[in-house]
Amino acid sequence: MEFGDTVKVLRVIPLFAKLDPTKIKLIAFASEYLTVEDGEELFHEGDQADGVYLIDAGTAEIWLSAEDAEVLVGELSDHDVIGEMAIFRNEPRSATIRARGTLKVLRVDADMFLSVVTQNADAALSVMRILSEKLALAADRERELANRINELEAT
Repeated sequence: MEFGDTVKVLRVIPLFAKLDPTKIKLIAFASEYLTVEDGEELFHEGDQADGVYLIDAGTAEIWLSAEDAEVLVGELSDHDVIGEMAIFRNEPRSATIRARGTLKVLRVDADMFLSVVTQNADAALSVMRILSEKLALAADRERELANRINELEAT
C-alpha cells in the first residue's frame, strides 16, 4: 500500500480522525498494511502484544480458549481497533483473532500507538470510548449468559 493510501485509511479510523495531519503521517510511516485471508490468525491468545491493528476492511472474529475447545465470542469490523487492551495492560493477547473472509488491517507499533494516545487528548478520549464500549458489551454478554444458565437450571 502506498504511503498516501495509508494516510487515507488512518483519517477514517475514528481513533485518529481528529489528529493533526503531521501525527497521522508519522503513524502512517510507522505502520504496516496487512491482508489476512479467511480463517488465518491475525494473532493468537497468549502471544506477546507488539502492536495495535486497525481494521480497514473485513471482519475479524474473536475466539477464546475454553478447556479443550475455542469459543467464538464476538466480531469486529471496519474501522474497529484490535489489540489495544494487551498494549495498555502490558500483557499477552487475551484472545485469538481470525479473519472471516479477507481482512485488511493496518498494524501500528505498540510504542507508536502509546505515544499518540498519551500525547493527544482527542486520541485518549477516543480510546476511552472504545474501551468503555467493549466493557459494556462484555457486561451485556455476561448477563445474557447468566440468564441462559438460569433458564437451563430451571428446566
